[in-house]
Amino acid sequence: VQLQASGGGLVQAGGSLNLTCTASGSTQIIKGMGWHRQAPGQERELVAAMHNSGDTYYRGSLKRRFTIFRDIAKHTAYLQMNNVRPEDTAVYYCAVQNMYGYYEYWGQGTLVTVSS
Repeated sequence: VQLQASGGGLVQAGGSLNLTCTASGSTQIIKGMGWHRQAPGQERELVAAMHNSGDTYYRGSLKRRFTIFRDIAKHTAYLQMNNVRPEDTAVYYCAVQNMYGYYEYWGQGTLVTVSS
């Protein structure tokens, strides 16, 4: 499975950004898709995920500002980020979850920079 992420960039605090990730290849193995992020000097963390069933996960209070969408037919996941904050600055990675629940395939990452 290959993943192509896009949509990152520079945004002012309080603004919005929409990330897109499209999978190709052996997409039949996809059971879920998730967005992770890694800030400088920090460990990578799961931000939001959506299973094929429609069940979603959000990290803590991010649910109030971030929304994950998926178009399963197009093998695409979106992350709508609203009211962004400087602490949201990170490289955002999309990943594909296999039948065992592991994130097996990863995209190249897209940088989100939030200025104050």
